[in-house]
Amino acid sequence: MYILGDIPRSGAVTFRDSIAVVFEGKRLTYGEFNRRVNCFSNALDGRGCIKGDRIAVMADNCSKYLEAYFGAAKIGVTVTPLNVRLSDDEIVYIVNDSGATVLIVGDGYEERLAGLKGRFTNIKNWITFDKPLPGFLEYDELLQQSSDTEPDVDFYNVHEDDLAVLMYTGGTTGLPKGVMLSHRNVMISGITPALVMGFTQEDATCFVLPIFHVSWWPILAILIAGGKACINRRPNLDSIFQLIQDEKCTHMNLVPTIYGWMVDYPNVEKYNLSSLRLLTYAGSPFPVEILKKCIRKFGNKFAQGYGATETAGAAVSMMDWRDHYVEGEKSKYLLSAGKPALCAEVKIVDDDDNTLGPGEKGEICARGKHIMMGYWKNPELTARVLKGGWYHTGDMGFMDEDGYIYMTDRKADMIISGGENVYPKEVEDVIYSHPAVKECTVVSSPSGKWGEIVQAVVVLRPGAAATEEEIIEHCKKTLAGYKCPKAVAFWDDIPKTIVGKIMKKEIKQKFWEGKGRMIS
Repeated sequence: MYILGDIPRSGAVTFRDSIAVVFEGKRLTYGEFNRRVNCFSNALDGRGCIKGDRIAVMADNCSKYLEAYFGAAKIGVTVTPLNVRLSDDEIVYIVNDSGATVLIVGDGYEERLAGLKGRFTNIKNWITFDKPLPGFLEYDELLQQSSDTEPDVDFYNVHEDDLAVLMYTGGTTGLPKGVMLSHRNVMISGITPALVMGFTQEDATCFVLPIFHVSWWPILAILIAGGKACINRRPNLDSIFQLIQDEKCTHMNLVPTIYGWMVDYPNVEKYNLSSLRLLTYAGSPFPVEILKKCIRKFGNKFAQGYGATETAGAAVSMMDWRDHYVEGEKSKYLLSAGKPALCAEVKIVDDDDNTLGPGEKGEICARGKHIMMGYWKNPELTARVLKGGWYHTGDMGFMDEDGYIYMTDRKADMIISGGENVYPKEVEDVIYSHPAVKECTVVSSPSGKWGEIVQAVVVLRPGAAATEEEIIEHCKKTLAGYKCPKAVAFWDDIPKTIVGKIMKKEIKQKFWEGKGRMIS
């Protein structure tokens, strides 16, 4: 297999009658799934799409989203997935910047995008997955009118180095930046975990995180192996547990925040989750105390992958269950991001790009065939981030003598207080060890004396109590004085992205605007 469209094409031959996709009661075999993918490929071709064109998709998780992804890939059309929580201005910017000529919208978002029609500059075809709408083509009708025959690979001449996905991520200037991912990049993000995790036809992944996110790699991996992709529309814990129980899912990938919700969820005992053999996590560091609690609750089934949109979701480093020690000297590995992953090289560099030795802190850099092609229409940023052929992650950390990588924090999140560097994650790990703390995050807050200070935001457990002084004193037992919070704000909730990542940038902004003491 060389291109994204080869996954359903190959699956239809090798696993034709096995179930490929399950979504809200509908089950598609590999043969049926591939025929629908072909129909969409031929529908795009019939609407005038050619190799190199882009389509944009805005929808919640559904089987049709996958068909659109693979169908576009077969004829060399690039997919730009849209985050459903973006503002109208961000959506308009991404669609126009990408040059998309087809816009597909899913259930619940039709009216919103219809209201933006006049602001899109290149869209020629409007398609709706679910709800009929004037001026929109209906997806299922398009498929019914199109041939389910395999597109001619030689005619479309799609290559593994062609652009498969143009995925936008947050930009330092405030505007999203387009990450260019080739077919090779995306295929490695599926093939590598399929091999490392030993997926087979007997496996089924419960897919929870958004398909519009780079974390859709479990679907690729499970379909490459001939297993079953069970799609959950939105992250509701009861529906997730029910899907695992009904389909006997063996794998699930989540961000640490959602695992934290799971371990405290009172209804979890009502479901049979014994089929799960592997629970992977990524997206942000896992607070150690919560990770230990999850391991004790669900068993030693956890594995970590550290990657980014720029790595197509493929891991820079991995740590499997064998290194998830809850007790003893080796429990220190829970603080790490594991060792360099299959197909990846990793090094730590200083500000002058010199490679650092074991234990020396610097920026984490990675190299491999999963690394992005570059940033869309931004050669300057591409040259800076891919300097010397290495992806400069913007994450700070070090590698120990045994090859374990420890991420101390995002370079942009580092706090400089009175000339001393403070890494928020180190402080957060200590705060999380306080029994009254449910969630926390650490950002900078302005200070006339120190420039900026360490500011903690804490959510307490229901019924628990703690004071600002108590949290600060708790930190002083473990941390150097300059690392301890100088202020603690107690909030009802901590803002997060749709995939459960804490929105540090927005939280920090509240304090710098003088609004951070508020209850969110």
